[in-house]
Amino acid sequence: MSSIKLLLANDKVAGIRYFETYRQHGGYKSVEKALEMSPDDITEEVKKSGLRGRGGAGFPTGMKWSFLAKPEGVPRHLVVNADESEPGTFKDRYLMEHHPHILIEGMIVSSYALGSNASYIYIRGEYAWIVDILEEAIEEAKKNGFLGKNILGKGYDLEIYVQRGAGAYICGEETALIESLEGKRGNPRIKPPFPAIKGLWERPTVVNNVETIAAVVPIINMTGEEYAKIGIGRSTGTKLISACGNINKPGVYEIDMTISVEEFIYSEEYCGGIPNGKKLKACIPGGSSVPIVPANLLFKTATGETRYMNYESLSEGGFATGTMMGSGGFIVLDEDQCIVRHTMSLARFYNHESCGQCSPCREGTGWMYKILKKIEAGKGTIADIDLLWDIQRRIEGNTICPLGDAAAWPVAAAIRHFRDEFEWHITHPEEAMVRNYGIGHYADAREIAVPA
Repeated sequence: MSSIKLLLANDKVAGIRYFETYRQHGGYKSVEKALEMSPDDITEEVKKSGLRGRGGAGFPTGMKWSFLAKPEGVPRHLVVNADESEPGTFKDRYLMEHHPHILIEGMIVSSYALGSNASYIYIRGEYAWIVDILEEAIEEAKKNGFLGKNILGKGYDLEIYVQRGAGAYICGEETALIESLEGKRGNPRIKPPFPAIKGLWERPTVVNNVETIAAVVPIINMTGEEYAKIGIGRSTGTKLISACGNINKPGVYEIDMTISVEEFIYSEEYCGGIPNGKKLKACIPGGSSVPIVPANLLFKTATGETRYMNYESLSEGGFATGTMMGSGGFIVLDEDQCIVRHTMSLARFYNHESCGQCSPCREGTGWMYKILKKIEAGKGTIADIDLLWDIQRRIEGNTICPLGDAAAWPVAAAIRHFRDEFEWHITHPEEAMVRNYGIGHYADAREIAVPA
C-alpha cells in the first residue's frame, strides 16, 4: 500500500527548500488561514487532530498547548527542540535540511496560537550546516512578509531565532534545553514548575519537537478533523521514521501508522528487506532508548495480534513483550549482530551523556558500561548478568529527567529477551570474540574490546 504524504509531499520537487518554490507548491497557506482565526481556535484544531508529540513521549500536543499560562503582560515563548541526538534518529535533520520552510511555517502558526512574539529553534551543535539553511529560510520568509512586524498586515509580530547547542544529548530534555538556551549548563530542572508555567527566563514556554511543529501546517490546511481520519485510534496523522541498520533501503519514510511492522521492514516501498538473505534477529523501533524487541515478538504480540507501526500496537503487552514508537528511530539487526556488543555500545553512549546531576544515573550508567565491557572482553561471570539487572532497575524512575530510564531500558530489554546470548558470551568468550571482531587469537581480540 502507498502511504499518505503530508510533510514529505513535495520531497521530489527541485528547489523546495527555497521560498519561491515552496510558495508555488502551497507553502504558507496555513499562515494566511490561521491569521483569520483566533489563537484558541487554532489550539482547538490541534486538539481535534489528535497530534501527539513526535519527539519521543507522544504527549497530546493540543493538550500541552492548553496548559500554557497566560499572565497579563508577561511574554510567552515557543521553543522548537531540534537537538536530535537520539542514536538511530535523523528524521528532523532531513526535514530541516530539505524542507526548512514547513518548519518555519509551522512555527508561525503555532507561535500565533500560543501568543509568542519571540520563538526559538534550539538545534544540535553537530548540525552546523543546517543552521545556515534555517537562517536563510527565516530571512526569505521575513523578506516576503511572513515574519517580523505586522505579518501580512494582521497586526501580529514574530521573530524566530536559531540557537546552536554544544552537542549534549541531555539538552534534548526540555528543561535542560531551556537551561542551555539561557546560557547555563544543560542540567534538567526539577518539575514542577513545568515550562508551561515557568520556562525560558521564567516565562510561560512550550517546547515541541521539529516534526510536531511541522505537522501543524497540514492540520490547519486540512482541518484537525480530517487529519484525525488518517492513521488509527490515538495514532493519528502521519509519522516520520528514520530507518537504518541491516536493511536494503535506509532512509526517512513518512507512514500513516496503519501498516504492519513486517510490511515496513520487507516491502519495497520502505526498508526493502534485509541484505544478503539474512534473517531478522531484533529491532529497536523508536530510537536507542526504547526496549529492543526480538524477531518472534516484533511481528506479533504475545497474544498473536499483528504489530503495527503506531504508538499503541508497538507498546502492546508492556515492556515484557513490547516497546515504544519513541522518536521513530527504527534500527534493524540481522542474525549476525551481537546483542552484548550492541548493548555495551549504547551503555557507553548513555554513560558519556549523563549530566551527572543524579547519583543513580551518574554512577549507574558507568557501572553498567564497565560490566558490559567486562563481559565483552571475555572476563564476565553469570553473576554479572544479575548485577546488571539489579543496577538498571535502581536507575529507572529514580532520576530528575528520563535519561536514566533511557539508559536502563536497553539493558533491561536485552537481558529480558537475550539472556541466553549473554550467558553464551560468558561461557564461550573466544568464540564470541571471533564472531564480533573477526580474528582468531583471543588475547589480541581482548585488546580491541578493552583498550589500555
